[in-house]
Amino acid sequence: MESRDVTTEDCDFCEIIQNPSDTQILLSDDELLCFQDFKPGAAHHYLVITRTHLDSCKNLQSDHIGLVEQMVEMGKMILEKNKVSDLEDVRMGFHLPPFTSVPHLHLHVLSPVSQMTSKSLIRYGPLSHWFITVDKVLSQLRTSGKVK
Repeated sequence: MESRDVTTEDCDFCEIIQNPSDTQILLSDDELLCFQDFKPGAAHHYLVITRTHLDSCKNLQSDHIGLVEQMVEMGKMILEKNKVSDLEDVRMGFHLPPFTSVPHLHLHVLSPVSQMTSKSLIRYGPLSHWFITVDKVLSQLRTSGKVK
């Protein structure tokens, strides 16, 4: 599926992109924005979103590998900026539809994973059926050209 422009009535994250005054933007560039999650699942919980609207990770194709890698780099940058040094205790990934709260591609960046509550682990943990790690997304894009 192609990326598409969306009006502010269609998407909460597109609204943030167009009117960032209501949300503190922590990092941004020409393609991405980063801000704190409104309902954090960890002490550090950030969202990295695309400026171009994509509904979810299921819309990614092999030509989006670079974009996903940029999202990861921005996630690492915000953690570094907030003095998170143990990158082994970080979880990055996407919710799988229909379990996406906002239908706009967004990478969850969570740390420290070792201190997440059981409720957060259900949503973002390794056994969650709703969450796919960024490593798995990239692997699927490299091997099959799409996210399963």
